[in-house]
Amino acid sequence: MSRPRIVIVGAGFAGYRTARTLSRLARGRAEIILLNPTDYFLYLPLLPQVAAGILEPRRVTVSLSGTLPHVRLVLGEADRIDLDGRTVHYTGPENEGGTLAYDRLVLAAGSVNKLLPVPGVAEHAHGFRGLPEALYLRDHVTRQVELAASADDPKSCAARCTFVVVGAGYTGTEVAAHGQLFTDAQVSRHPLRTGMRPRWLLLDIADRVLPELDERLSRTANTVLRERGVDVRMGTSVKEATHEGVLLTDGEFVDTRTLVWCVGVRPDPLAESLGLPMERGRLLVDPHLQVPGRPEVFACGDAAAVPDLEKPGEYTPMTAQHAWRQGKVCGHNIAASFGDGERRAYRHKDMGFVVDLGGVKAAANPLGVHLSGPVAGAVTRGYHLAAMPGNRVRVAADWFLDAVLPRQAVQLGLVRSWSVPLDTASPELARVPGGPGRGQGHAAASGGEPAKNQPGGEPAKNQPGGEPAKNQPGGETAKNQPVPAPPADQPPPGSGAAPGPVKRTDTPADPADPAEGDS
Repeated sequence: MSRPRIVIVGAGFAGYRTARTLSRLARGRAEIILLNPTDYFLYLPLLPQVAAGILEPRRVTVSLSGTLPHVRLVLGEADRIDLDGRTVHYTGPENEGGTLAYDRLVLAAGSVNKLLPVPGVAEHAHGFRGLPEALYLRDHVTRQVELAASADDPKSCAARCTFVVVGAGYTGTEVAAHGQLFTDAQVSRHPLRTGMRPRWLLLDIADRVLPELDERLSRTANTVLRERGVDVRMGTSVKEATHEGVLLTDGEFVDTRTLVWCVGVRPDPLAESLGLPMERGRLLVDPHLQVPGRPEVFACGDAAAVPDLEKPGEYTPMTAQHAWRQGKVCGHNIAASFGDGERRAYRHKDMGFVVDLGGVKAAANPLGVHLSGPVAGAVTRGYHLAAMPGNRVRVAADWFLDAVLPRQAVQLGLVRSWSVPLDTASPELARVPGGPGRGQGHAAASGGEPAKNQPGGEPAKNQPGGEPAKNQPGGETAKNQPVPAPPADQPPPGSGAAPGPVKRTDTPADPADPAEGDS
């Protein structure tokens, strides 16, 4: 008798935990297949530390094959799911197609960047959802400081050393906090013109930093940011982005070469393509994480609208904490569907949140106890070490070395601007010449450079059209935006070396819908 086959789409917090739970419970009695574009699980909360040069990139990645025994890894991106035929169609890393049949399906595809219809954002900003974007941001910020240090024109120097982060949610706040320390450290070795220092702006139309978290955490983060020199502007966002800078909603034009887009995320459009009942882009499931009418299909994490049994009538927010816990419940319920154990309904209890503000500073409220300063910093790092499914010793070693040695700031040049466009449904993959692409917007598909100004990443709770992530690190392409000419570092259109073809176009997002946080 053949073993039942379980296919898990996505290896984020929910998918990884589901696979790990099933690996332990099944003990070889079921075939478990994990379909994912990369061969690693990415620990997103520490991504700002990669961009700031504290952690090496591999520290925040955990090998899937090395940590998931009895799980078969298939590299690829799901393009289409045939519910009646019980098959998943996917595209592999070398543009080869494939099909996986299943007896049980777990949709844990996560979320993607959400773009608002703000002129110029698609062309001049970058997201902060994957490792390629973090590496690009680190190189870009380093380059801007080095160019500013050698610039003769004061205006050019000031523009290159001005960094705009849109979205004061979890990730945007951490990016700005770590970024200010990172650039200040660089300037100590590459002095700017007399009287000048790097300037970081943090924008959000909300009335406070971290609007989705406890007000005491918000006050702590706001105080640390302002003391550090970050220009925090609440009630303000971007009206238009250009190559020379950004026009703010209050009428001010800020000269900058860097735009970090942390406004919002939305569920991966793969969930919506199934044609099943949805809730703001998320697949509706019951408290046992099963899709009504499709008992063989489970969904968890950002792709699923899971009823919040603690708050009847509401759904659990899109956070890493929920995704991680839902993955465990999903694994148990799949095992129960084969007669191994009892089904469980998903219930949760908030354990608190931690926000790393760089250096020894942090804001945290573990178990409802408000902490700030070095104590919060120690608790925050301890929490991350405990939560990571691997690499704990290496991460701790990098933290120790960062505390006693000068931080290295060099441009590796491994990720180009055109290879990390904002309007992509695959932020975990850098675009490559002639490579496959899924859900790619017009900028990359045409060979144009999506961002001349640079990065971005997470949701700010009350940004126009977007709600933020509660504990970490949007995708519709801005309409009718001009496609800029290809830069020097990009293959020209029609040369056969431009970024690969579109596999699936993102479904338009309703600007009125709130963007949720990320898993």
